[in-house]
Amino acid sequence: MKPTTRAICCSNGLARATVTDAPEFENHRFDPSLLRKYDMRGVWGETLDTRDAWSLGRSFAAVVRRSGGHRVAVGYDGRLSSPALEAALVEGLCEGGVGVRRIGLSPTPLLYYAVASAQDVHGGIEVTGSHNPKHHNGFKLDLGGHPFFGEDIVELGRLAAAGDWGHDLDRGQIEDVDVSEAYLDRILRALDGIDPALLAGLRIGWDTGNGAAGPLIERLVARLPGHHVLFFTAVDGHFPHHHPDPTEAANLHDLIAAVAARTIDFGFAFDGDGDRLGVVDGHGRILWGDQILLILCQDLLTRHPGARIMADVKCSQVLFDAIAAQGGTALMAPTGHSLIKSGMKQTGAVLAGEMTGHLFFADDYYGYDDALYGALRLLAACAREGKSLTELRDAMPETHVTPDIRFATPGQDPASLVSAIAEALHQDHVVFSAVDGARVTTSDGWWLLRASHTQAILTARAESRTASGLVRLLADLDLRLAQIGVRRT
Repeated sequence: MKPTTRAICCSNGLARATVTDAPEFENHRFDPSLLRKYDMRGVWGETLDTRDAWSLGRSFAAVVRRSGGHRVAVGYDGRLSSPALEAALVEGLCEGGVGVRRIGLSPTPLLYYAVASAQDVHGGIEVTGSHNPKHHNGFKLDLGGHPFFGEDIVELGRLAAAGDWGHDLDRGQIEDVDVSEAYLDRILRALDGIDPALLAGLRIGWDTGNGAAGPLIERLVARLPGHHVLFFTAVDGHFPHHHPDPTEAANLHDLIAAVAARTIDFGFAFDGDGDRLGVVDGHGRILWGDQILLILCQDLLTRHPGARIMADVKCSQVLFDAIAAQGGTALMAPTGHSLIKSGMKQTGAVLAGEMTGHLFFADDYYGYDDALYGALRLLAACAREGKSLTELRDAMPETHVTPDIRFATPGQDPASLVSAIAEALHQDHVVFSAVDGARVTTSDGWWLLRASHTQAILTARAESRTASGLVRLLADLDLRLAQIGVRRT
Protein backbone atom coordinates (compact mmCIF):
# COMPACT_ATOMS: atom_id res chain seq x y z
CA MET A 1 0.00 0.00 0.00
CA LYS A 2 1.42 3.39 -0.94
CA PRO A 3 1.94 5.63 2.10
CA THR A 4 0.48 9.12 2.01
CA THR A 5 1.12 12.14 4.17
CA ARG A 6 -1.13 15.08 4.98
CA ALA A 7 -0.62 18.16 7.13
CA ILE A 8 -3.07 18.88 9.91
CA CYS A 9 -3.37 22.17 11.75
CA CYS A 10 -3.38 21.76 15.52
CA SER A 11 -6.05 23.47 17.58
CA ASN A 12 -3.60 25.75 19.37
CA GLY A 13 -2.63 27.29 16.03
CA LEU A 14 1.05 26.99 16.92
CA ALA A 15 2.02 23.66 15.44
CA ARG A 16 1.28 21.37 12.57
CA ALA A 17 1.36 17.61 12.49
CA THR A 18 1.38 15.00 9.80
CA VAL A 19 -0.39 11.66 9.66
CA THR A 20 1.53 9.14 7.60
CA ASP A 21 -0.35 6.26 5.93
CA ALA A 22 -3.53 7.05 7.91
CA PRO A 23 -5.88 7.81 4.99
CA GLU A 24 -5.19 4.40 3.40
CA PHE A 25 -5.15 2.20 6.51
CA GLU A 26 -7.31 -0.86 6.33
CA ASN A 27 -6.36 -2.00 9.82
CA HIS A 28 -3.77 -1.32 12.50
CA ARG A 29 -2.16 -3.25 15.31
CA PHE A 30 -1.31 -1.34 18.47
CA ASP A 31 1.83 -2.28 20.36
CA PRO A 32 0.47 -4.60 23.08
CA SER A 33 2.06 -2.45 25.80
CA LEU A 34 -0.13 0.47 24.72
CA LEU A 35 -3.34 -1.26 25.82
CA ARG A 36 -3.23 -0.78 29.59
CA LYS A 37 -5.68 -1.58 32.37
CA TYR A 38 -6.91 1.98 32.97
CA ASP A 39 -6.01 3.82 29.78
CA MET A 40 -3.61 3.74 26.84
CA ARG A 41 0.02 4.64 27.45
CA GLY A 42 3.16 4.39 25.39
CA VAL A 43 6.57 5.87 24.63
CA TRP A 44 6.53 8.49 21.90
CA GLY A 45 8.46 7.33 18.86
CA GLU A 46 8.85 3.79 20.19
CA THR A 47 5.50 2.23 21.06
CA LEU A 48 3.32 5.24 20.21
CA ASP A 49 3.02 7.51 17.18
CA THR A 50 0.43 9.40 15.14
CA ARG A 51 -0.71 6.22 13.37
CA ASP A 52 -1.81 4.86 16.74
CA ALA A 53 -3.70 8.09 17.46
CA TRP A 54 -5.46 8.02 14.10
CA SER A 55 -6.40 4.36 14.50
CA LEU A 56 -7.65 4.99 18.01
CA GLY A 57 -9.85 7.73 16.59
CA ARG A 58 -11.31 5.37 13.99
CA SER A 59 -11.89 2.61 16.58
CA PHE A 60 -13.40 4.87 19.24
CA ALA A 61 -15.61 6.50 16.62
CA ALA A 62 -16.99 3.06 15.78
CA VAL A 63 -17.71 2.40 19.46
CA VAL A 64 -19.44 5.77 19.86
CA ARG A 65 -21.57 5.32 16.73
CA ARG A 66 -22.60 1.80 17.72
CA SER A 67 -23.67 3.07 21.13
CA GLY A 68 -25.90 5.67 19.49
CA GLY A 69 -23.60 8.67 19.89
CA HIS A 70 -22.31 11.12 17.33
CA ARG A 71 -19.95 13.61 19.04
CA VAL A 72 -16.71 13.33 21.07
CA ALA A 73 -14.80 15.96 23.06
CA VAL A 74 -11.01 15.99 22.70
CA GLY A 75 -8.34 17.75 24.74
CA TYR A 76 -4.58 17.43 25.13
CA ASP A 77 -1.92 18.13 27.75
CA GLY A 78 1.31 20.10 27.48
CA ARG A 79 3.71 17.35 26.41
CA LEU A 80 5.76 17.99 23.31
CA SER A 81 4.16 15.10 21.44
CA SER A 82 0.57 15.94 22.40
CA PRO A 83 -0.31 18.40 19.59
CA ALA A 84 0.67 15.88 16.91
CA LEU A 85 -1.18 13.05 18.62
CA GLU A 86 -4.26 15.22 19.12
CA ALA A 87 -4.32 16.25 15.48
CA ALA A 88 -4.10 12.65 14.27
CA LEU A 89 -6.72 11.54 16.79
CA VAL A 90 -9.17 14.21 15.65
CA GLU A 91 -8.61 13.23 12.02
CA GLY A 92 -9.35 9.59 12.82
CA LEU A 93 -12.50 10.45 14.73
CA CYS A 94 -13.80 12.61 11.90
CA GLU A 95 -13.04 9.98 9.27
CA GLY A 96 -14.82 7.54 11.58
CA GLY A 97 -18.02 9.52 11.20
CA VAL A 98 -18.29 11.37 14.52
CA GLY A 99 -18.11 15.07 15.23
CA VAL A 100 -15.36 16.47 17.44
CA ARG A 101 -15.69 19.17 20.05
CA ARG A 102 -12.11 20.32 20.38
CA ILE A 103 -11.29 22.01 23.70
CA GLY A 104 -7.56 22.46 23.08
CA LEU A 105 -4.75 22.48 25.64
CA SER A 106 -6.37 21.41 28.89
CA PRO A 107 -6.06 19.35 32.06
CA THR A 108 -8.01 16.10 32.05
CA PRO A 109 -10.75 17.36 34.44
CA LEU A 110 -11.65 20.02 31.87
CA LEU A 111 -12.13 17.28 29.28
CA TYR A 112 -14.31 15.31 31.70
CA TYR A 113 -16.34 18.46 32.35
CA ALA A 114 -16.82 19.01 28.61
CA VAL A 115 -18.41 15.56 28.43
CA ALA A 116 -20.36 15.57 31.70
CA SER A 117 -21.88 19.03 31.31
CA ALA A 118 -23.12 18.65 27.73
CA GLN A 119 -26.12 16.65 26.56
CA ASP A 120 -24.83 16.39 23.01
CA VAL A 121 -21.35 14.99 23.74
CA HIS A 122 -21.22 11.21 23.94
CA GLY A 123 -17.58 10.53 24.76
CA GLY A 124 -14.22 12.13 25.41
CA ILE A 125 -10.52 11.51 24.90
CA GLU A 126 -7.70 13.38 26.59
CA VAL A 127 -4.25 13.05 25.04
CA THR A 128 -2.03 12.86 28.11
CA GLY A 129 0.95 11.16 29.64
CA SER A 130 -0.40 12.09 33.08
CA HIS A 131 2.39 11.84 35.69
CA ASN A 132 4.68 9.67 33.55
CA PRO A 133 8.12 10.67 32.18
CA LYS A 134 8.13 13.42 29.59
CA HIS A 135 8.72 11.17 26.58
CA HIS A 136 5.67 9.06 27.46
CA ASN A 137 2.15 9.86 26.28
CA GLY A 138 -1.23 8.24 25.90
CA PHE A 139 -4.99 8.61 26.08
CA LYS A 140 -7.67 8.69 28.79
CA LEU A 141 -11.10 7.76 27.51
CA ASP A 142 -14.69 8.36 28.57
CA LEU A 143 -17.84 6.99 26.99
CA GLY A 144 -21.16 8.54 27.92
CA GLY A 145 -19.86 9.79 31.27
CA HIS A 146 -18.55 6.35 32.21
CA PRO A 147 -14.88 5.33 32.48
CA PHE A 148 -13.64 3.36 29.51
CA PHE A 149 -11.06 0.78 30.57
CA GLY A 150 -10.13 -2.88 30.84
CA GLU A 151 -11.99 -4.98 28.29
CA ASP A 152 -13.23 -1.81 26.59
CA ILE A 153 -9.63 -0.96 25.67
CA VAL A 154 -8.98 -4.54 24.56
CA GLU A 155 -11.96 -4.18 22.23
CA LEU A 156 -10.43 -1.05 20.69
CA GLY A 157 -7.39 -3.14 19.85
CA ARG A 158 -9.58 -5.77 18.22
CA LEU A 159 -11.46 -3.20 16.15
CA ALA A 160 -8.22 -1.65 14.92
CA ALA A 161 -6.60 -4.99 14.06
CA ALA A 162 -9.66 -6.05 12.09
CA GLY A 163 -10.26 -2.63 10.52
CA ASP A 164 -13.81 -3.02 11.81
CA TRP A 165 -14.56 0.68 11.47
CA GLY A 166 -17.45 0.87 9.05
CA HIS A 167 -17.42 2.16 5.48
CA ASP A 168 -18.84 5.01 3.39
CA LEU A 169 -19.19 7.22 6.45
CA ASP A 170 -20.07 10.89 6.37
CA ARG A 171 -17.12 12.81 7.72
CA GLY A 172 -17.62 14.25 11.20
CA GLN A 173 -17.38 18.00 11.69
CA ILE A 174 -14.97 19.82 14.02
CA GLU A 175 -15.90 22.67 16.34
CA ASP A 176 -13.47 24.53 18.60
CA VAL A 177 -15.12 25.24 21.96
CA ASP A 178 -13.79 27.04 25.03
CA VAL A 179 -15.42 25.54 28.13
CA SER A 180 -12.84 26.84 30.59
CA GLU A 181 -14.84 29.77 31.99
CA ALA A 182 -17.92 27.61 32.55
CA TYR A 183 -15.68 25.05 34.24
CA LEU A 184 -14.17 27.61 36.59
CA ASP A 185 -17.63 28.90 37.47
CA ARG A 186 -18.68 25.34 38.26
CA ILE A 187 -15.78 24.34 40.49
CA LEU A 188 -15.93 27.62 42.42
CA ARG A 189 -19.33 26.48 43.66
CA ALA A 190 -17.31 24.30 46.06
CA LEU A 191 -16.90 27.48 48.12
CA ASP A 192 -20.59 28.39 48.18
CA GLY A 193 -21.58 29.39 51.71
CA ILE A 194 -17.98 29.95 52.82
CA ASP A 195 -17.32 33.43 54.22
CA PRO A 196 -14.54 34.93 52.02
CA ALA A 197 -13.07 36.48 55.16
CA LEU A 198 -12.09 32.98 56.32
CA LEU A 199 -9.82 32.64 53.29
CA ALA A 200 -8.67 36.23 53.00
CA GLY A 201 -5.77 35.86 55.42
CA LEU A 202 -4.35 32.69 53.87
CA ARG A 203 -1.15 32.52 51.87
CA ILE A 204 -1.43 29.53 49.52
CA GLY A 205 1.11 28.04 47.15
CA TRP A 206 0.08 26.41 43.86
CA ASP A 207 2.64 24.25 42.02
CA THR A 208 1.57 22.88 38.64
CA GLY A 209 5.04 21.71 37.61
CA ASN A 210 4.71 23.21 34.10
CA GLY A 211 1.79 20.84 33.48
CA ALA A 212 -1.49 21.48 31.70
CA ALA A 213 -3.31 22.82 34.78
CA GLY A 214 -1.11 25.92 35.00
CA PRO A 215 -3.14 28.43 32.95
CA LEU A 216 -6.40 27.44 34.65
CA ILE A 217 -4.82 27.72 38.09
CA GLU A 218 -3.70 31.26 37.22
CA ARG A 219 -7.27 32.19 36.36
CA LEU A 220 -8.71 30.32 39.33
CA VAL A 221 -6.62 32.04 42.00
CA ALA A 222 -7.37 35.44 40.48
CA ARG A 223 -10.96 34.82 41.60
CA LEU A 224 -10.10 33.64 45.12
CA PRO A 225 -9.63 35.66 48.30
CA GLY A 226 -6.26 35.41 50.00
CA HIS A 227 -2.66 35.72 48.84
CA HIS A 228 -1.50 33.20 46.25
CA VAL A 229 2.02 32.23 45.20
CA LEU A 230 2.25 30.44 41.85
CA PHE A 231 4.99 27.97 40.99
CA PHE A 232 5.77 26.86 37.42
CA THR A 233 2.39 27.54 35.82
CA ALA A 234 3.81 28.10 32.32
CA VAL A 235 3.09 24.96 30.30
CA ASP A 236 6.37 23.39 29.19
CA GLY A 237 6.65 19.78 28.04
CA HIS A 238 10.32 19.71 29.02
CA PHE A 239 9.25 20.03 32.70
CA PRO A 240 12.35 22.11 33.48
CA HIS A 241 11.80 22.58 37.24
CA HIS A 242 10.60 19.18 38.38
CA HIS A 243 8.46 16.38 37.07
CA PRO A 244 4.75 16.94 37.76
CA ASP A 245 3.97 13.99 40.03
CA PRO A 246 2.85 15.04 43.53
CA THR A 247 3.17 11.49 44.86
CA GLU A 248 6.98 11.88 44.77
CA ALA A 249 8.29 13.85 47.75
CA ALA A 250 11.15 15.36 45.73
CA ASN A 251 8.64 17.09 43.45
CA LEU A 252 7.15 18.97 46.44
CA HIS A 253 10.48 20.51 47.42
CA ASP A 254 9.57 24.03 46.29
CA LEU A 255 6.34 24.11 48.30
CA ILE A 256 8.08 22.69 51.37
CA ALA A 257 10.85 25.28 51.06
CA ALA A 258 8.30 28.09 50.70
CA VAL A 259 6.55 26.93 53.88
CA ALA A 260 9.88 26.85 55.71
CA ALA A 261 10.64 30.37 54.47
CA ARG A 262 7.18 31.49 55.66
CA THR A 263 6.33 32.62 52.14
CA ILE A 264 3.17 30.49 52.22
CA ASP A 265 1.03 28.86 54.90
CA PHE A 266 0.50 25.65 52.93
CA GLY A 267 0.47 24.51 49.33
CA PHE A 268 -1.18 22.46 46.61
CA ALA A 269 0.59 20.51 43.84
CA PHE A 270 -0.78 18.96 40.65
CA ASP A 271 0.32 16.29 38.24
CA GLY A 272 0.83 16.80 34.51
CA ASP A 273 -2.85 16.59 33.60
CA GLY A 274 -4.42 18.01 36.77
CA ASP A 275 -6.27 15.00 38.15
CA ARG A 276 -3.91 14.21 41.07
CA LEU A 277 -3.63 16.49 44.08
CA GLY A 278 -0.65 16.86 46.40
CA VAL A 279 -0.77 18.86 49.63
CA VAL A 280 1.88 20.32 51.96
CA ASP A 281 0.77 21.67 55.35
CA GLY A 282 2.06 24.54 57.48
CA HIS A 283 4.84 22.40 58.98
CA GLY A 284 6.04 21.32 55.55
CA ARG A 285 4.56 17.84 55.97
CA ILE A 286 3.18 16.05 52.95
CA LEU A 287 -0.43 14.92 53.24
CA TRP A 288 -0.82 11.73 51.27
CA GLY A 289 -3.97 10.76 49.41
CA ASP A 290 -5.62 8.93 52.31
CA GLN A 291 -4.93 11.83 54.69
CA ILE A 292 -6.47 14.33 52.26
CA LEU A 293 -9.47 12.04 51.92
CA LEU A 294 -9.80 11.78 55.70
CA ILE A 295 -10.29 15.54 55.99
CA LEU A 296 -12.80 15.54 53.16
CA CYS A 297 -14.67 12.63 54.79
CA GLN A 298 -14.98 14.42 58.11
CA ASP A 299 -16.49 17.42 56.35
CA LEU A 300 -18.82 15.44 54.09
CA LEU A 301 -20.23 13.17 56.80
CA THR A 302 -21.39 16.15 58.85
CA ARG A 303 -23.53 17.18 55.88
CA HIS A 304 -24.39 13.71 54.53
CA PRO A 305 -24.70 11.33 57.49
CA GLY A 306 -24.31 7.67 56.61
CA ALA A 307 -22.81 8.36 53.19
CA ARG A 308 -20.86 5.67 51.35
CA ILE A 309 -17.19 6.58 50.92
CA MET A 310 -14.74 4.54 48.87
CA ALA A 311 -10.97 4.32 49.20
CA ASP A 312 -8.42 2.13 47.48
CA VAL A 313 -6.89 -0.93 49.08
CA LYS A 314 -3.58 0.86 49.78
CA CYS A 315 -5.16 3.45 52.10
CA SER A 316 -4.58 3.62 55.85
CA GLN A 317 -6.79 1.68 58.24
CA VAL A 318 -7.06 4.99 60.10
CA LEU A 319 -9.19 6.25 57.22
CA PHE A 320 -11.53 3.27 57.09
CA ASP A 321 -11.95 3.30 60.89
CA ALA A 322 -12.66 7.06 60.93
CA ILE A 323 -15.36 6.73 58.27
CA ALA A 324 -17.10 4.02 60.30
CA ALA A 325 -16.69 5.92 63.58
CA GLN A 326 -18.44 8.94 62.06
CA GLY A 327 -21.36 6.86 60.85
CA GLY A 328 -20.33 6.51 57.24
CA THR A 329 -20.06 3.33 55.21
CA ALA A 330 -16.47 2.61 54.26
CA LEU A 331 -15.91 0.71 51.00
CA MET A 332 -12.54 -0.72 49.96
CA ALA A 333 -11.79 -0.62 46.23
CA PRO A 334 -9.08 -1.87 43.87
CA THR A 335 -6.36 0.62 43.03
CA GLY A 336 -6.92 2.54 39.79
CA HIS A 337 -8.83 5.71 38.91
CA SER A 338 -11.04 3.97 36.32
CA LEU A 339 -11.90 1.14 38.72
CA ILE A 340 -12.85 3.59 41.45
CA LYS A 341 -15.04 5.69 39.17
CA SER A 342 -16.81 2.56 38.02
CA GLY A 343 -17.16 1.31 41.60
CA MET A 344 -18.71 4.60 42.71
CA LYS A 345 -21.43 4.29 40.09
CA GLN A 346 -22.12 0.69 41.10
CA THR A 347 -22.29 1.34 44.86
CA GLY A 348 -23.64 4.87 45.07
CA ALA A 349 -20.54 6.14 46.88
CA VAL A 350 -20.50 9.94 46.96
CA LEU A 351 -16.80 10.46 47.73
CA ALA A 352 -13.72 8.41 46.91
CA GLY A 353 -9.98 8.64 46.73
CA GLU A 354 -6.76 6.73 46.46
CA MET A 355 -3.17 7.07 47.63
CA THR A 356 -2.11 8.59 44.32
CA GLY A 357 -4.09 11.76 45.05
CA HIS A 358 -7.01 11.02 42.73
CA LEU A 359 -10.12 12.40 44.47
CA PHE A 360 -13.66 11.77 43.23
CA PHE A 361 -16.75 13.74 44.20
CA ALA A 362 -20.33 12.70 43.45
CA ASP A 363 -22.25 14.42 46.25
CA ASP A 364 -22.39 17.76 44.43
CA TYR A 365 -20.26 17.08 41.36
CA TYR A 366 -19.94 14.64 38.47
CA GLY A 367 -18.11 11.71 40.07
CA TYR A 368 -14.79 12.07 38.26
CA ASP A 369 -11.32 12.88 39.60
CA ASP A 370 -10.51 16.58 39.60
CA ALA A 371 -7.56 17.98 41.55
CA LEU A 372 -8.55 21.63 41.04
CA TYR A 373 -12.01 21.01 42.44
CA GLY A 374 -10.42 18.86 45.16
CA ALA A 375 -8.22 21.73 46.31
CA LEU A 376 -11.27 23.97 46.64
CA ARG A 377 -13.18 21.28 48.53
CA LEU A 378 -10.26 20.99 50.93
CA LEU A 379 -10.28 24.76 51.51
CA ALA A 380 -14.01 24.61 52.15
CA ALA A 381 -13.61 21.69 54.56
CA CYS A 382 -11.04 23.59 56.62
CA ALA A 383 -13.28 26.66 56.71
CA ARG A 384 -16.31 24.66 57.84
CA GLU A 385 -14.25 22.83 60.47
CA GLY A 386 -12.87 26.16 61.71
CA LYS A 387 -9.37 24.68 61.75
CA SER A 388 -6.25 25.07 59.69
CA LEU A 389 -4.94 22.31 57.48
CA THR A 390 -2.07 21.92 59.93
CA GLU A 391 -4.41 21.49 62.88
CA LEU A 392 -6.43 18.87 61.05
CA ARG A 393 -3.23 17.00 60.19
CA ASP A 394 -2.04 17.24 63.82
CA ALA A 395 -5.25 15.52 64.95
CA MET A 396 -4.57 12.41 62.86
CA PRO A 397 -3.13 9.33 64.59
CA GLU A 398 0.49 8.69 63.73
CA THR A 399 1.27 5.34 62.17
CA HIS A 400 4.35 3.56 60.87
CA VAL A 401 3.83 2.83 57.20
CA THR A 402 6.00 1.74 54.32
CA PRO A 403 5.93 3.42 50.94
CA ASP A 404 4.92 1.23 48.03
CA ILE A 405 7.52 -1.54 47.82
CA ARG A 406 7.94 -2.61 44.21
CA PHE A 407 9.90 -5.67 43.15
CA ALA A 408 10.22 -7.76 40.02
CA THR A 409 9.80 -11.53 39.78
CA PRO A 410 11.74 -12.48 36.61
CA GLY A 411 10.25 -15.43 34.80
CA GLN A 412 7.18 -15.55 37.04
CA ASP A 413 3.76 -14.01 36.54
CA PRO A 414 3.01 -11.56 39.39
CA ALA A 415 -0.74 -12.21 39.31
CA SER A 416 -0.19 -15.97 39.60
CA LEU A 417 2.12 -15.44 42.57
CA VAL A 418 -0.51 -13.37 44.38
CA SER A 419 -3.09 -16.07 43.66
CA ALA A 420 -0.76 -18.68 45.16
CA ILE A 421 -0.38 -16.65 48.34
CA ALA A 422 -4.14 -16.07 48.51
CA GLU A 423 -4.70 -19.83 48.25
CA ALA A 424 -2.19 -20.47 51.06
CA LEU A 425 -3.95 -17.88 53.23
CA HIS A 426 -7.27 -19.64 52.60
CA GLN A 427 -5.80 -22.98 53.56
CA ASP A 428 -4.42 -21.50 56.79
CA HIS A 429 -7.82 -19.93 57.56
CA VAL A 430 -6.36 -16.42 57.54
CA VAL A 431 -9.00 -13.72 57.11
CA PHE A 432 -7.98 -11.22 54.41
CA SER A 433 -9.40 -8.88 51.81
CA ALA A 434 -9.07 -10.03 48.21
CA VAL A 435 -10.40 -6.78 46.72
CA ASP A 436 -7.07 -6.22 44.96
CA GLY A 437 -4.42 -8.80 45.78
CA ALA A 438 -4.32 -9.84 49.43
CA ARG A 439 -4.63 -7.40 52.35
CA VAL A 440 -4.01 -9.24 55.61
CA THR A 441 -4.98 -7.68 58.94
CA THR A 442 -3.36 -8.79 62.21
CA SER A 443 -3.17 -7.37 65.73
CA ASP A 444 -0.13 -5.39 64.55
CA GLY A 445 -1.84 -3.74 61.58
CA TRP A 446 -1.99 -4.86 57.96
CA TRP A 447 0.10 -5.79 54.98
CA LEU A 448 -0.86 -5.83 51.32
CA LEU A 449 0.53 -7.73 48.36
CA ARG A 450 -0.82 -7.12 44.88
CA ALA A 451 0.20 -7.38 41.25
CA SER A 452 0.66 -4.04 39.56
CA HIS A 453 -1.92 -3.29 36.86
CA THR A 454 0.58 -1.26 34.84
CA GLN A 455 3.88 -3.15 35.18
CA ALA A 456 4.95 -6.78 35.48
CA ILE A 457 5.90 -6.42 39.15
CA LEU A 458 4.60 -7.12 42.63
CA THR A 459 3.85 -4.26 45.00
CA ALA A 460 3.64 -4.45 48.78
CA ARG A 461 2.70 -2.08 51.58
CA ALA A 462 2.31 -2.35 55.35
CA GLU A 463 1.08 -0.17 58.23
CA SER A 464 1.22 -0.46 62.01
CA ARG A 465 0.67 1.77 65.03
CA THR A 466 4.16 0.82 66.28
CA ALA A 467 7.61 0.43 64.77
CA SER A 468 7.96 -3.07 66.18
CA GLY A 469 4.57 -4.01 64.78
CA LEU A 470 5.68 -2.91 61.32
CA VAL A 471 8.76 -5.14 61.59
CA ARG A 472 6.55 -8.12 62.46
CA LEU A 473 4.16 -7.39 59.60
CA LEU A 474 6.99 -7.30 57.07
CA ALA A 475 8.40 -10.52 58.52
CA ASP A 476 5.01 -12.17 58.06
CA LEU A 477 4.86 -10.94 54.46
CA ASP A 478 8.39 -12.22 53.79
CA LEU A 479 7.46 -15.61 55.23
CA ARG A 480 4.50 -15.85 52.87
CA LEU A 481 6.66 -14.85 49.92
CA ALA A 482 9.30 -17.40 50.89
CA GLN A 483 6.67 -20.14 50.81
CA ILE A 484 6.30 -19.58 47.08
CA GLY A 485 10.02 -19.03 46.48
CA VAL A 486 10.03 -15.23 46.20
CA ARG A 487 12.20 -12.62 47.91
CA ARG A 488 11.29 -8.94 47.84
CA THR A 489 14.94 -7.79 47.91
